Amino acid sequence: MAAGKEVVEGMEWRIRVADGSSEALVPATGLAGKVWVGIEGILWGFALKVWMFFKRACAIGANDPRKVIHCLKVGLALALVSLFYFIKPLYDGVGGNSMWALMTVVLVFETTVGATLYKCINRVFATFLAGFLAVGVHWVACRSGETLEPYVVGASVFLLASAATFSRLIPTVKSLFDYGAMVFILTFSFVVVSGYRVDKLFDMARNRVSTIIIGTSLCILVIMFVCPIWSGQELHSLIVRNMDKLADSLDGCVTQYFNQSGECTNNLEEAGKKLQGYKCVLSSKASEESMANFARWEPSHGKFKFQHPWKQYVKIGSSMRGCAYCIEALNSCIGSENQASLIKKHVSKGCMKVSSSSSNAIRELAEIVKTMKKSSTIDSLVSEMNSAVQELQNDLKSLPGSWNRSTVREHKTLEVAWSEATPTVHFPVMEMIPVVSLACILIEISGQIEAMVDAVGELAKLAEFGVHEDKCKLSEMEEKNEGTVKALSSNPRFSEL
Repeated sequence: MAAGKEVVEGMEWRIRVADGSSEALVPATGLAGKVWVGIEGILWGFALKVWMFFKRACAIGANDPRKVIHCLKVGLALALVSLFYFIKPLYDGVGGNSMWALMTVVLVFETTVGATLYKCINRVFATFLAGFLAVGVHWVACRSGETLEPYVVGASVFLLASAATFSRLIPTVKSLFDYGAMVFILTFSFVVVSGYRVDKLFDMARNRVSTIIIGTSLCILVIMFVCPIWSGQELHSLIVRNMDKLADSLDGCVTQYFNQSGECTNNLEEAGKKLQGYKCVLSSKASEESMANFARWEPSHGKFKFQHPWKQYVKIGSSMRGCAYCIEALNSCIGSENQASLIKKHVSKGCMKVSSSSSNAIRELAEIVKTMKKSSTIDSLVSEMNSAVQELQNDLKSLPGSWNRSTVREHKTLEVAWSEATPTVHFPVMEMIPVVSLACILIEISGQIEAMVDAVGELAKLAEFGVHEDKCKLSEMEEKNEGTVKALSSNPRFSEL
């Protein structure tokens, strides 16, 4: 390709190509220009990252506004406790130790009321007990003489810190007073060791306790009266949501399994979305236990009394996880390739009936827990589920190892090869195992659901669940009708008729 160069308008260079077009040559950028381009790229990249972070933060706040409210509540509590440092009369009352109140707010303020009360009460009592023991040990150490004083202090720190640490390993103490034991160790060691060099130990302990009481009191007021989030309500809602997800996953698994051979007409995409709900049940054990622990510290609120049986929710969650593990095994059967289509079709009706009745029972249990009202239909739903299980067991017992040609024609399938020369069609055992396994898992799920029914029934008994108003009105109407019939029957004119 031929090219020529010519000077146009002084210092501008152009390249003329054979086709008549021309292109201007841009002079090379200097070192300062390259540095500026690099800095500009870094600034634009940083600004883009800040903007993306801001968008993600806004999305989180929009999805769960309670997180934004929690942040504002923490800021409000810190602003209120700061007044003890800014206002001179309050500052004169607590002195420079008001900073301990700020630290207390940061350490004990949690998202829910129960978690905050748990930390506040543990911190106050642990600090009070540690300060009282520290003053007592200091008094004994001072009267032991200068020689024995450090040994008495060291021995007390060793014994009490070891005992408090051991108490944290006891399950009952750990669930209720783990944070308090940790605060006790810290406060006692700090006060008693400082008392060896500080003369006014009693004043230091008093100021420490008073500032912690101030900080915890402000935290309790803010967390309880400004858009409170109750651990008990969160646990209650979590159990209800998990039950609904469990029912959806059960329906989704069975629907997707039989839909592979065209037995079902439900939307496969919707079933796939609901299929993974059981995983939330499997991963919710820690959340349920912590919420139940924190809920025990909460006062009466809403529909929940002070001594509401929160431990029973943990038992319900445990029975739900047993059902979720079965659904996980059920989910593993979906991708199995070795499946006998005739056997699959033979048990499809029974499996679908068990799945439907089981999911209906789970949804009814979710409604009982949600409304905290007893249900008169749960027994009939369980009976329906058991009858469906019995029918499925009968189908499995009548399952043959081979079929004749008339049976194959009846099922209208070509997936099993047979010929006129062979009177029967035999099924390999390996092809029957996935279908039979699925049916057996469904039977096991029904047993787990009965355990859930017992756990919910125990909750209804302990929490004294009421009865639906509609059902009460219906029973009253029935009683009135019975009374009317009895009155008419006692009338001689009616008897003559």
